[in-house]
Amino acid sequence: MSTSTLTWQWPWAALAGLLAIAAIVLLIVVLSSRRNTHASGETHATEAPIFSLTDDLATEEAAQQLKSWRRLNRLALALLIAAALIALTLLARPSTVDIGEERASRRDIVLCLDVSGSTLPYDREVIETYLNLVSHFQGERIGLSIFNSTSRTVFPLTDDYDLVTDQLTQAATILKGVETQDDIDKMSDEQYQRIANWLEGTQNRANATSLIGDGVVSCAAMLPGFAYGSTATGTSNDSSDNSADRHNATRQRAASIVLATDNVVSGEPTYTLSAALDLVSSAGITVDGLFSGPKSSESEATTTDMRNLIESHGGFFLTQSNGADISQLVREIDRRREAVSQRDTKAAISDAPGWLTLALAICMAGWMITAWRLRR
Repeated sequence: MSTSTLTWQWPWAALAGLLAIAAIVLLIVVLSSRRNTHASGETHATEAPIFSLTDDLATEEAAQQLKSWRRLNRLALALLIAAALIALTLLARPSTVDIGEERASRRDIVLCLDVSGSTLPYDREVIETYLNLVSHFQGERIGLSIFNSTSRTVFPLTDDYDLVTDQLTQAATILKGVETQDDIDKMSDEQYQRIANWLEGTQNRANATSLIGDGVVSCAAMLPGFAYGSTATGTSNDSSDNSADRHNATRQRAASIVLATDNVVSGEPTYTLSAALDLVSSAGITVDGLFSGPKSSESEATTTDMRNLIESHGGFFLTQSNGADISQLVREIDRRREAVSQRDTKAAISDAPGWLTLALAICMAGWMITAWRLRR
C-alpha cells in the first residue's frame, strides 16, 4: 500500500520570481507616471494645441476597430499574466512524495507432484490445491516438477504468476479425464495423447514407479545452491559430504518444496524419502507434504510414515480430506517467509507538473496568436 502527497521543492524560487515581477511592474508604472507628468508640463508651457484621437475616430468603422484592438490587448495581457503565474508555479517544482511499503521476498517454492498410477486420479485435486496456494503468494518464485520413476520440469522457478496459473489450469484440465475409471473408459484418443504428452519423461526406468525420494531430490535440484550429497546411500566418503555441505551453504534464498504423493514406492530408489529429506534439510530446504490418495489410505502405515518424516524435518503435513487445512498450510509457509522477507517503508520524490505544463503551453500559444492578430 502506498500514498502520495503534493509538495513543493523550491517554494522560495516562486516567491523570489513574484517579487521580481512586482518590482518590474512598479518600476514601469513609476516611469510611465513621470513621463506623463513631464509631457503634460511641456504642453502647458508651450500652450500647443491639443488634438484628440476621438476626433479622428469619429467614424463607426474606426470606432469598432479600436474596440477590437483594446479587447485583444486585454486578452493578450491576461494570457501573459496567466503564463507568468503558471511559470512561477512550475518554478516552485511541484512534486509528489510516494510513501509505501517495499517488499522483497527471498523465497523459492517448488511444487513437487507424484504422477504415478496410484496418485494420478487425485492429482487434479492436488493441482487445484496448488492453485489455491499460488493465489496467496506475492513475490515468491514458483516452479513445478512432476515425477514417477524419473522427473520432468513443467516450468522452472518464476515469479510470472500468469504463467504459473495458466500452466496449472492447463494441467488440471488435462487430468480431468483420469479421476475415475468411467472417465478413463470414456477417454478419446486425443485426450489420452494429451495426458501422455504431459507425462512424457516421467517413466524412463523399467520396473519402477513412484520413486518418491528421487523425486524430492530432483525437485530440490531446481533450487539454486542445492548440491547432491551422499546422504542417500551412506557409502560416499567424508570429503564428498563436506563438499556438498559447503555448496549448499552458499544458498542465498530460503526455499520450500510442497510434495504431493501417497508414499507408495514400487522399485529400488536411489534415495529413500527419509534420506532425501535428510539431504534437502541439510541444504536448508523445508518440505511440506500433501497426501494425494484415497481417504481410506490416510490411516495406513505409509501415510503415517510420510507424516512423521515430514513433520520431523520441520515440514507441515495435510491430507486432501480436510480442505480447511489448505489455509493452514498457506499460513505456515507465509510465517516462514516473513523471516526472510524484507519490508521497508520507502519515500520517493518525483516532479509532478501535471496539467500545469499543458496550461502554460496553451497560454503562450494564445498570447502569440493574439500578438500576431494585434500586429495586423
